[in-house]
Amino acid sequence: MKKLISCEFNFDTICVELKFSDGSMIAIDTIAVENEIADNMY
Repeated sequence: MKKLISCEFNFDTICVELKFSDGSMIAIDTIAVENEIADNMY
């Protein structure tokens, strides 16, 4: 991965999308993250 060029929230997929200068992209599923946090709170 190279330099981060954009970060945006996609309302259609409910994901945060990170785009890098080398053309790679990461999509973080926010619902899955919330569920993991809720499961590990106690």
